[in-house]
Amino acid sequence: MEFGGSGGLGDVEAGQEHTPLLLGRDRELSRITRLIDALDGDSPRVLVLTGEPGAGKSTLMDRAAARATERGLRVLRVRGCEGEQDLGFAGMHQLLYPVLGGIERLPARQRDALRHALAMETADATTASDPLSIRTAVLTLLLETSRQRPLLIAVDDAQWLDVSSLDVLAFVARRLDGERAALLLAARDEAVPARFDRDFPHLTAGPLDRAAAGLLLDAQPTPPRGRIRARIIEQAAGNPLALIELTRAFARDPGGRDLAAVDSLPLTARLERLFAADLPALPPATRRALLLAAAAGTAQLTDLPDVGGPEVWEPAEQAGLVRVEGGQVRLRHPLVRSAVHQAASFAERREAHLTLAAALAREPDRRAWHLAAAALGPDEDIARVLAESARRFRHRGGHAAAATALERAAELTPDPPERARRLLAAAESAMYAGHPQWVGEIAGRVTTLTDDPRLLAEASLRAGWSLAVTLRHDDAVAHLLPVAESMATPAPALALSALGTAAAPAYNSGDPRYRHEIQRIDGLIASQPNESDRVWPRAATHPFTDRPQALKNLAHAVDTLPDDSDRTLSGLVTLGGAAWILDETDEAVRLLGQAMDHLRQAATAGVNCTVAQALALACFESGAWDAALGAAENAFWTATEAGADNVSVGSPLLQATVRAARGDHDGARAQVRDAVRDRDLRKARSLYVRHRHALALAALAEGDHETAYGQLRRTFTDEARPAPVHYHASLYYLADLAAAAVRAGRTDDARTVLDAAERALERPRSARLAAIVHRARALLSAPEAAEPHFRAATGAAAAASWPFEHALAHLDFAEWLRRRRRTAEARPLLVTALETFERLGARPWTERATAELRAAGVTATPAAAPDVVADLTPQELQIARLAAEGLTNREIGARLYLSPRTIGFHLHKIFPKLGITARAQLRDVDGV
Repeated sequence: MEFGGSGGLGDVEAGQEHTPLLLGRDRELSRITRLIDALDGDSPRVLVLTGEPGAGKSTLMDRAAARATERGLRVLRVRGCEGEQDLGFAGMHQLLYPVLGGIERLPARQRDALRHALAMETADATTASDPLSIRTAVLTLLLETSRQRPLLIAVDDAQWLDVSSLDVLAFVARRLDGERAALLLAARDEAVPARFDRDFPHLTAGPLDRAAAGLLLDAQPTPPRGRIRARIIEQAAGNPLALIELTRAFARDPGGRDLAAVDSLPLTARLERLFAADLPALPPATRRALLLAAAAGTAQLTDLPDVGGPEVWEPAEQAGLVRVEGGQVRLRHPLVRSAVHQAASFAERREAHLTLAAALAREPDRRAWHLAAAALGPDEDIARVLAESARRFRHRGGHAAAATALERAAELTPDPPERARRLLAAAESAMYAGHPQWVGEIAGRVTTLTDDPRLLAEASLRAGWSLAVTLRHDDAVAHLLPVAESMATPAPALALSALGTAAAPAYNSGDPRYRHEIQRIDGLIASQPNESDRVWPRAATHPFTDRPQALKNLAHAVDTLPDDSDRTLSGLVTLGGAAWILDETDEAVRLLGQAMDHLRQAATAGVNCTVAQALALACFESGAWDAALGAAENAFWTATEAGADNVSVGSPLLQATVRAARGDHDGARAQVRDAVRDRDLRKARSLYVRHRHALALAALAEGDHETAYGQLRRTFTDEARPAPVHYHASLYYLADLAAAAVRAGRTDDARTVLDAAERALERPRSARLAAIVHRARALLSAPEAAEPHFRAATGAAAAASWPFEHALAHLDFAEWLRRRRRTAEARPLLVTALETFERLGARPWTERATAELRAAGVTATPAAAPDVVADLTPQELQIARLAAEGLTNREIGARLYLSPRTIGFHLHKIFPKLGITARAQLRDVDGV
C-alpha cells in the first residue's frame, strides 16, 4: 500500500496512473466517486479533502485520478511544494503545463495576461497583467478543455501552494456550477487555505478503524504480529503512514527495542520530521518537560514534578507538539511521545523515570513501571514489584496490562526457572486478553529457559492455543495432543486443558484422525471430581454420540460453574461452544453472551474474537440476524488485529450468508470472494462447507438452483457412499441440498447423499437435526411417503428455535399441499412462514411466500422494513442504538472496544445517513 504523491503531476492519461491499494476508506472513496460521476447533474463541483499528515490524502487523490481516467475524464493535477511556495503562479504553471497549447486560442487580453503570469514571455515593463484577466484566462482555458472532455482538477498539498495560484483556484472553484469540470483539493486539516476553509464541502480522512488498521498491517511486506502489532495499532491511532512506517522500522530491526523506553516504538526519520521536526530547537527546560510528559504517559501537569511554569511549555506549544490547558498537557499525537523518547539519551530517559518513580510512591503500579524503565539490568526486586502489579491488574480484569507487566518482570528476573514461570503467567494473561500471536511469542521463549517437563508442557499448551485461532489447525493439534497424552497421569487437569484446547482446531480441521486421537487420549485421563472439562472436547469431536448423556453432562457443568472469574470465563466459553455443537442454541447464546459480558468488564483493549465469532453463529441460527452481524463485525476487527485468520475468514462468511439470505446475492458473493482469496480451506473443512453454503444461499436467493445444488453437493464427498466433508457442519445443509436438487433435477443424487448421511447419524437426534432430515426426506420422497416427514419437520415445537429453517420447512410443505389442491391447509403454513421471513428480512423467501399466498387466494401485504437504517453498517447501527439509549461516546467505546474519538467519528457519518443533526434525534428514528 502506498501513501503519498504519485510522482506524475499535470495531465494524467489512461494507463499512466498507478492505483494503490486502499483500506478503510470506503466512505471517502464513495464521496469522491460521487463528485466525479455527477458532472451532468446539479451536485457540488468542489470537494475539499482534509486530514492529518499521513492520513492518506495523496493516495485518495491518486485513486480519484484513476477513477476519473477510467470514466473518460481528463485529469489535471498540481501538488504544492514548500520550496516553491514563494514563487508566484508556480502551482498554475504545474497545473496548466499539459494544456499550455490552448493559450493561443484565448482572447488576446487573457492570452497575454496568462503568458506573462506564467513567465512564458517577458512582460512589457510599462504594463502589468491585472489579476482578473489572469484568473479569467485560467477559467476560460479550463472550461474549454472540459468541453472537449469532462475534467477533474486535482490539487494536492494545497497548504504549500503559492498564494497567487490559490487565488486563481478559488476564483475557478466558485464558477464551476453547471460545468463539466470538478475540483478536488486536499490539504492538512490544520492548514486548509483560507480560500477553501469555509465556502466548499469538506471531507475528512479520519483515523482508520481497527479492522482496516489490521488489514493495512497485513498488507505490508513483513506484517507485525503479537504484542508489537497491538502496540503499533495503539501508537499509530489509525494514521496509515504511522502504521506503515512503524511496521517498516520494526521489520528492519525487530530486536532493537530499548527496554528503558517505556512503551515507545522506533521512529523513522520521515515520521520524526512529520511529528517532531522542531524538537532539537527547543530550550533544554522545554525538552526536559516534554520528556517527563512522554515518560509519564499522563496529561496531568500535577503528575510532572519540577517542570516549571507556563513559559517552559510555550515553545512546545508554538511548535505544535503539545497543547496546555485546564491543568493538562496534551501531546498532539501519540507518536510525539515516541519522537521525544528517540531524541533523548538513555541517561536523560533514566533520570526522567527515576524522577517520576520518586514522585509516585503512593501509586505502586505506575511507580513499578518507571523503576523498570530505569533498570540497568536484571533486578529481582523490581521484577517482584512488577509481578505484584500484574496480580492487581489481573484481579481487576486487566489481562493485557497483566501480561505486559509479567513479560517485563520476566525480562528483569535473574533466575531462569522463575523467569519461565513468569513468562507462562504472562502468556495466560495474554490469552485472556485475546492476543494469540503474543501468546505464541511468549510461550516460545520458555523452551530456552527450562528443562522442567511441566513447564515445557504448559508452554506447548499456550503455543497450541495461539495457533488454534489461525488456519494452522495441524500445527495447533501437533502442539496440544502430545501435551494431553504426556500429562494424562502426572497432571490430569493440564491434560484436560490441552485436550479441550485441541478440540477447537480438531473441529475446524474436520480431520477424522484428530477426533479418534482426542477420544483415545480422553480415555487415558482418570476420572476427576469435576468432569465439566470433558464436555467441550467430547461434544466437539463426537457431537452425535449418546446425546442424552451429553446433555446431562452439559447441564451439570453449567450448574457447577466456578466462582473464580477466569475459570468462569473459560467455562462459559467452552460450555457455550458445546451447547452450540449440541444444538442447544438458545443456551449457547445465553452462555456466550455472558462470556462477552465478562470480557467487556475486563480492562483490556481487546476481546477474544473466537467468543464473538461463536456468539455470531449462535445468534444467526437462533434468528437474531442483526445481533449476529454485530457480533461478526466485532469478531472480524478483533481478529484482524490479533492475526486470528480462522475468525477473519469465518466472520465475513457469516456476514455473507446473512446478506445472501436477505437477497443481496451479488454482495454476498463478493464478500465470500474477499474472505477466501488466497486461502486454502482444504484443511479447514468447517470453513470450507460454510463457504459453500454461503455461495449456495446466494444462488438460491436469485433462483439459480443448479448452481446452488453444485455448491451444496461439495459439502459431501463424491463417492458411491457420500460422506460429509465436515462430520458436523455438512449435515445441517441436507435440507437445502434436497430443496435445490428438486428444482435442479438432481433428486437421485441427493437421495444417495441423504441415505448415506442418515446411516451415519446416531439417534436420538436434536430437534433441529431431526427437522432438517425430515424436511430433506419429505422433499426427496415419493408423494405418498412425503407427508409424514413434512408434518414431522413442521410439527415439532422445539424446531421453532431455528426460525429460518423452520419457516423453510413450512414453505416447502405449503407448496407441496397447494400443488395437491389442499389450499386451505397450505394457507396457515404460508402465513407462519411469511411472518418469519419478514421478521428476518429474508426478502427472496418473503417474495416467494407472498407469491404462494397469492396463488392460494390470499393477498399478503409485506411489512414495511425500516429503510431509514438500511445504509448503516452493523457497527454503525449498534453505535446509533447505544447513543439513542443515552450512552456517552466514552461509554459506547467501552462497550465496543473503540476509542471515544472513533465513536464520535462514526456518529459524524451516521447523522447524515439518518437525516438528523443532533444526538437527541436518534431516539425518534425508526429502526434505531
